[in-house]
Amino acid sequence: MPDIIKNVFVSHHHKDDASVDGLTGILSKKGYHLRNSSIRVKPANQKRLDQKKISDRTIERLLRMKMRWASQVIVVIGKETHTRSWVDWEIKAAHQLGKPIIGVYENGLKDQVEIPTNLRKYATSIVGWRGDSIIDALSGKSLFQNPDGTPSPKKNGGNVIC
Repeated sequence: MPDIIKNVFVSHHHKDDASVDGLTGILSKKGYHLRNSSIRVKPANQKRLDQKKISDRTIERLLRMKMRWASQVIVVIGKETHTRSWVDWEIKAAHQLGKPIIGVYENGLKDQVEIPTNLRKYATSIVGWRGDSIIDALSGKSLFQNPDGTPSPKKNGGNVIC
């Protein structure tokens, strides 16, 4: 299989940074290389964010710029993702930019987890942690699965698949 490069924005809870690395790794083994434009906050900048020294408007502008560059947005779904307001904002912004939005359950999730509100509304696919399923979603197939990879009823999803 020839190598395929995808420009993506990976929305995630920062506690799930290891899953972003895992996602990149699982796809790399199958010839898919992700170029991820999402933000990982360095410890030095986390303090500035916590102290609200950077305005929400500035953060939104930066995130929109990074999402415009990406052809697709992937949302890593962990146990706490639905509680993250920035993840939900990123999903809505991606929808407004017309980006296909792919939810990927974290590796090891066996039970249902709550899906972020906007992902339920706008996802083009939600798949389990399986390389072939993720690749099918990145290729434009609309799939809806449970965390264990079994089929799930389609969510509301209303985005365009390119």
